[in-house]
Order: sequence, then structure tokens, then C-alpha cells
Amino acid sequence: MTQTELTIQEAADLLNVSLEYMEQLLEKGEIPQFKPGSLRPIRIEDFMAYKHKRDKISRAALDELADQAQELKMGYE
Repeated sequence: MTQTELTIQEAADLLNVSLEYMEQLLEKGEIPQFKPGSLRPIRIEDFMAYKHKRDKISRAALDELADQAQELKMGYE
């Protein structure tokens, strides 16, 4: 691997997901990959684009939950 690539295991570790889940993301095309030989390296820029997208979705969901909690007066005032 070069400094611009990650192994599947490295990417899984950075996302804090299992290797199996990481492989599913790759097979679904959620994160682009290229396949020289039997290795399936992931370009760091592709990985980071996926991570930013995932983080944005997570942040929006958390914001929505916080808004709902405030509307329901669940002690977050």
C-alpha cells in the first residue's frame, strides 16, 4: 500500500466497523475501490469522501433527535 491508499482493515478500523461490514460497503459500491491482484486497496480521498458523507448524515440525525427532544420538553431546554 502507498501513503494514498488504505487496506480494507485500515478503513474498517478508522470507521470503527467490522471487516465484514466494510466489505459489504465496498461490494455495494458505497466506497470506490480498485483491485490490483488480490488486494483491494481504497484510495484515501474516496474513503474520506464516504466518511464525510456518513458524518454529515449522522450529524443531521442527531440534530433532528435533539430538536424533537426539545419540542417534547425532555429536559434539554
